[in-house]
Amino acid sequence: MNAFSTSLDGHSLPRPTNPTYRSVFISDVHLGTRGCRSDFLAHFLGSFSTDHLYMVGDIVDGWRLRKSWYWDAMHDEVVKLILRHAANGAKVLYVPGNHDEMFRAWLPLGLEIGGVQLVGEAEHVTADGRRLLIIHGDQFDSVVRYARFLALLGDGAYTAALNINRWFNAVRRWLGYPYWSLSQWAKRQVKEAVKAIDRFEGALAGEARRRGFDGVVCGHIHHAEMRQVDGVQYLNTGDWVESCTALVEHYDGRLELIDWVAVNKLSFFTQQRMAVSEPA
Repeated sequence: MNAFSTSLDGHSLPRPTNPTYRSVFISDVHLGTRGCRSDFLAHFLGSFSTDHLYMVGDIVDGWRLRKSWYWDAMHDEVVKLILRHAANGAKVLYVPGNHDEMFRAWLPLGLEIGGVQLVGEAEHVTADGRRLLIIHGDQFDSVVRYARFLALLGDGAYTAALNINRWFNAVRRWLGYPYWSLSQWAKRQVKEAVKAIDRFEGALAGEARRRGFDGVVCGHIHHAEMRQVDGVQYLNTGDWVESCTALVEHYDGRLELIDWVAVNKLSFFTQQRMAVSEPA
């Protein structure tokens, strides 16, 4: 089983308890960007074993990498840990999103690389028999689907907001205040103003219902959620830029959203330095 030794400014962090999940779902990692919390994700990926690992889009940020290259050692660790899960017997599926849409061109080839299978969408049946549609969700975002220029403009604005957020929180930290996400706040104001999240959730739930699924697992909007929408279970995994959340399935079929930062009392202010040990 994977294990970590971790440090934060020279202080030890609690060793993960190594739970075993039936399934784990992550999305919106955005490897290739400075905003990606690959350190937190590596800590999470090394903390469990699983039978199924679903990567629900925007794992790699091709949009950003085409503009400027950024890839550090912790990004490599995330990739290594994903491949390790596959090598340890997990069924690993990669559903591309809009930021890693370059992989969609390879879907007809039915590629499987290092035990990771590339698929356009997937179906997952929970231990208690519920059928879940696994899809990134950008197909149901009217901005991305019908106005790519506006989507790219929005991506640039969000990236700028993340950069401003770092300086904003540096000042807050100096003044003794806790971390507060300016970019998340700004995004919520816009989304609430146009009711975009509700429309997105309704569209995804409607598609799942139309196709006979009991629920849908998606990402895309960086807003972790688990709720019933018109009789369909809507499950959004969140992201690993700010919320750092994942969806897990226990062996009795129970689904749970995990807020990794809150559970482990991690600090957004500090980059974690992690060393991944070899599996036992």
